[in-house]
Amino acid sequence: MNPYTSVIITLSLIMGPLLTMSSNHWIMAWTGLEISTLAIIPLIAKQHHPRAIEAATKYFLTQATASTLILFSSIMNAWTLGQWDITQMSNNTPCMILTTALAIKLGLAPFHFWLPEVLQGTTTMTALILTTWQKLAPLSLLVMTSQSLNTPLMLTLGLTSTLIGGWYGLNQTQLRKIMASSSIAHLGWMTTILTLSPKLTLLTFYTYIIMTSTTFLMIKTLETNMISVMMTSWTKLPTLNTMMMLTLMSLAGLPPLTGFTPKWLILQELTKQHMFIMAAAMALISLLSLFFYLRISYYTTITLPPNSTNYLQQWRHKTNKKLYLATMTTLSITLLPITPTLLTIP
Repeated sequence: MNPYTSVIITLSLIMGPLLTMSSNHWIMAWTGLEISTLAIIPLIAKQHHPRAIEAATKYFLTQATASTLILFSSIMNAWTLGQWDITQMSNNTPCMILTTALAIKLGLAPFHFWLPEVLQGTTTMTALILTTWQKLAPLSLLVMTSQSLNTPLMLTLGLTSTLIGGWYGLNQTQLRKIMASSSIAHLGWMTTILTLSPKLTLLTFYTYIIMTSTTFLMIKTLETNMISVMMTSWTKLPTLNTMMMLTLMSLAGLPPLTGFTPKWLILQELTKQHMFIMAAAMALISLLSLFFYLRISYYTTITLPPNSTNYLQQWRHKTNKKLYLATMTTLSITLLPITPTLLTIP
């Protein structure tokens, strides 16, 4: 890719979500969403492969539909109230349309079908951007309008996303599709608690970004795209393989790892609100996600018996030490003891 093009795309990717997060006017927020959408499409289609072009087309169509609905809801709200302030969404119909549009942008169930296909058609690093940085702008809009959103609708979207995310990942063998289902399930947890405690939603999103980024960087370092290839990755970087297993367990939400913190706090908040059935359902549904994380961990730790295999044994080469990966792995695993400090983050 041309260096000038790369600079423009990178700056647009950074500027789009920042513009949306810092806006108080619907048109400016919508402009930020459009900038980030148009900036990521060349990165998705960069491979010049039919699957990459298909992924870029699917991403463009879904994001364009969601952007149209956001613009429609903001115009309807301005027509009713006479102002364009993001935090003033008192009319019920624009709120419902906005919730639907942002659910499409985030990939919440039942609008999740585009996310696994797009991630599978692109590179690992672009998939990392799609599942972390590109979620920032729509989620910030949800947090800004959280006081006006319909709580039963958000709880339904959250429960459905957690359920679908767990179910979808059960029979997948491609790591990027499994990470897509992980993203759907985690966004379900964020959506569930959004109207009850927006601060907890942000804390969950911060920990989700750390753990997901670490997992994608490990997948990139190990150069694996399928579960079956993970069986031979222990010969390449044994220590990183072990750390990946711990990071996956953290994504699953097992104590005493970082991923347990948001789930623990969300279940505690649901219990405080006397939503005991909802809390029990969320805890039980998370076992679906735990299953496929355990399956990947199992494949990363087993050693192949001495017989013929379809996969080549990988040589252990001397690799450059990546300090950022060590730092992110530490954060992905060891943040639970400082939970009281995390709760003070605004």
